[in-house]
Amino acid sequence: MWGRCVAGLVGQPASVLQTMKFAAETRIIRPDMAVTMDYRADRLNIEIDRAERISRVHCS
Repeated sequence: MWGRCVAGLVGQPASVLQTMKFAAETRIIRPDMAVTMDYRADRLNIEIDRAERISRVHCS
């Protein structure tokens, strides 16, 4: 659901997230960061790569 709305963020610098507000619970995931494996359909995950670019946007 949310992932489709913000899929255009993929490839953008992570700094664009500083000015954005998200309606759903959002989790920013950086390299080597520990994250829980619990599934939550209402949670937006934004993955950042080592080059500080958004590499993936998904719900889980």
